[in-house]
Amino acid sequence: MAEELQPRQKQDRRPGTEAKMRPEPDYRPRHPGAGKLEGRVALITGGDSGIGRAVALAMAREGASISFIYLDEHEDAEKTEELVREEGADVVRIAGDIGSEDFCALAVEETVKAFGRLDILVNNAGEQHVQKDLTDLDAEQIEQTFRTNIFACFYMVKAALPHLGEGASIINTTSVTAYKGSPALLDYSATKGAIVSFTRSLSVSLMEKGIRVNAVAPGPIWTPLIPASYDEEKTAKHGLNAPMKRAGQPNEVAPAYVFLASDDGSYMSGQVLHPNGGTIVDS
Repeated sequence: MAEELQPRQKQDRRPGTEAKMRPEPDYRPRHPGAGKLEGRVALITGGDSGIGRAVALAMAREGASISFIYLDEHEDAEKTEELVREEGADVVRIAGDIGSEDFCALAVEETVKAFGRLDILVNNAGEQHVQKDLTDLDAEQIEQTFRTNIFACFYMVKAALPHLGEGASIINTTSVTAYKGSPALLDYSATKGAIVSFTRSLSVSLMEKGIRVNAVAPGPIWTPLIPASYDEEKTAKHGLNAPMKRAGQPNEVAPAYVFLASDDGSYMSGQVLHPNGGTIVDS
């Protein structure tokens, strides 16, 4: 029997709850902050758990005020809010469905109302549904996955742009599946490929405005999406196929977002970073 990296577990409701995961993902920043995002405001979709929570904490430690969006995982969202405040940062949490353009506009409006500005947009929220055969994919699922994963990127950027000035940063979460594919995640992989193209095109579009646009393509990361997507056996072995033979932790991915948002990444736009456990991809 192949090695099991995590305890067997399954969650029956998507997008999953971090509070129920064992072991709990490692989301706390590993190092002291250096004020890299001092005075800036970040809006993060899917910020209640997983990579989004880790990004919120990492950016808060670097001095940013945090606004984060989540669907309806209130327990996780309350915990993230508490953790961000422990970092000494101001925080706003907003519940709703980013598949709605009206909601995305409202979330940006509430963020700007709370903090008076917006400097960093992180399009991180996503969903996936395992289907082993293309014929099992119905139109409703395909549309739902695209609406959450890529339509929302358009909606959020459209709403945020009037508030983003020179030096602002947009960071999109794509996936290693955009590069190597995934036969059981056809619609999800397709959206992640679309995010790569969206990132590159938007970067060119916004270059004259001084707004940088980049993406991060994580590999197998230990987040609530995993037990909410797979059966107990596959969840237990999540990450085993990565060259490093383990799943990554959210706080191993979050520094990539801080780098791209800060002045450290000032000469990068239209690029994708790959914290994926050693998988070689054509970026």
